[in-house]
Amino acid sequence: MNRKTLVLAAVVGLLAPVLAGCGDTDGGSGDSDAIVVGTTDRFTASEDDPAPIDPASAYDVGTWNVLRQTVQTLMIQPRGAGEPVPEAAESCGFTDAGNERYRCTLRKGLKFANGDPVTAEDVKYSIDRALAIKADSEVYALLSTIDTVETQGDREVIFHLKSADATFPYKLSTPVAGIVHPDSYAKDKLRDGFEVDGSGPYVLEAEVDKGEMVRATFTKNPHYKGSLKVNSDKLQMVSFADPDAMGDALEHDDIDVMTRTMSPDQIDELAGNAEDDIDLVEMPGLEIRYLVFNTDAPAVKSKAVRQAMAHTVDRGALVSSVYGSQAEPLYSLVPATVTGHSNSFFNQYGDPDPAKARELLEDAGISTPVELTLHYNTDHYGPGTKAEFEQLKKQLDASGLFRIDIKGHPWSTYRPAGQEGEYDVYGMGWFPDFPDADNFLAPFLDENNFLRSPYANDKIRDDLIPASRRQADRLAAAGSLTDIQDIVADDVPVLPLWQGKQYLAAHDDITGTAYSLNSSATLQLWELGRGVDG
Repeated sequence: MNRKTLVLAAVVGLLAPVLAGCGDTDGGSGDSDAIVVGTTDRFTASEDDPAPIDPASAYDVGTWNVLRQTVQTLMIQPRGAGEPVPEAAESCGFTDAGNERYRCTLRKGLKFANGDPVTAEDVKYSIDRALAIKADSEVYALLSTIDTVETQGDREVIFHLKSADATFPYKLSTPVAGIVHPDSYAKDKLRDGFEVDGSGPYVLEAEVDKGEMVRATFTKNPHYKGSLKVNSDKLQMVSFADPDAMGDALEHDDIDVMTRTMSPDQIDELAGNAEDDIDLVEMPGLEIRYLVFNTDAPAVKSKAVRQAMAHTVDRGALVSSVYGSQAEPLYSLVPATVTGHSNSFFNQYGDPDPAKARELLEDAGISTPVELTLHYNTDHYGPGTKAEFEQLKKQLDASGLFRIDIKGHPWSTYRPAGQEGEYDVYGMGWFPDFPDADNFLAPFLDENNFLRSPYANDKIRDDLIPASRRQADRLAAAGSLTDIQDIVADDVPVLPLWQGKQYLAAHDDITGTAYSLNSSATLQLWELGRGVDG
């Protein structure tokens, strides 16, 4: 089969709190040859972050892709899109009309990978542990609506919430809610290194070199009992320094699958070349990119400066020059395909208008050009990031209103520096924890937000976010969600830039690629199998 591009459609489903149940399934290719998956994600244990894959701390798409293969959650996001469905649970659902009490019944016979039984107390221990440790990543905030966790017998878990939260089933599908073995994870401290003890479909064996996991081997867990059909007995994930090295490995049959992050040029070449047996799979994605403002920093403390940038940046030119058809301009933190999206930034600022930007700055008494440094990451979001920031500098400088410098930093120092407020303006990406508008707003704007942003809006935190979570019908939450997006567009603590598609390339004897990534960029390695090429 010649190289081709497969384009897959997806729809983000509406969330409804239902009592759901799933039967057990099992599978396996029986093939002793491991399927090898390439990635440019880096997995490093450092002095600042010695526990990169502890579920109570891990909070980026790469580490979550490791945990989703190994740590089981009560709920799981299904193939494609839609409401979460039971995984470690046999059934889950709200038991009150106010969406404040959520009960799950565990499947019978659940076991950890070492054969020990999984009980309701283990679920409670894992959740309580994440909330107690309060890791610097702020991932525990996903569970912040939990008041207490109650158990009844070995199989019943009841979550009592502080306030209504219709998105709670989704939150139980994230790795921070993963069930860990209490003998391996201390209740009051993180687990250093690259070991995982869970009940997921695979068991992890990490190959570590100088504090970095360079190869992860996933072997089928013989005790796994859940909703997933496991199509391969063994897979490996290998980290590469850059997309070119990963692409060379695919071309030379050293890997079978190439995932994030592929370069824009690489994707174009794969899409246009029909000379060999590699399939490029294109899928809708919910990845977004945006600028973050430290609203306490003198250079951008004035809202007029941030609004002037919003008037000046040309998203269409940015996307077309760097990413082409692989991305689309974004005018809100919430992607266009998610229920509750509003084009709030376009509604307020329209097309780029440097004259309006100049007027804003003059009215605020701000001298021009405003000197700013835009910081970007060099090794986490792909090689297009530098070109993206060069384009931003070009646009802002051309207005005559700004004098821009740009600086790149490795992720190991970039992420902590951003959280500590060392940058006035910097770029970030977001792969959602779950496909609901709440997860594109609360993590940035609520208390204990993962950015540690000094920006705080009481109406958003105390009124609008809680109001949106009371609505089980997510269409009914649109009013509150739109109000949040409008406030963000006016205050500009962040500046949304674009949303991107997802891509995966694989040799044509690899099956299951259509479902190996979901809309949240989650790798579902259990979907992959080895068939017959040609």
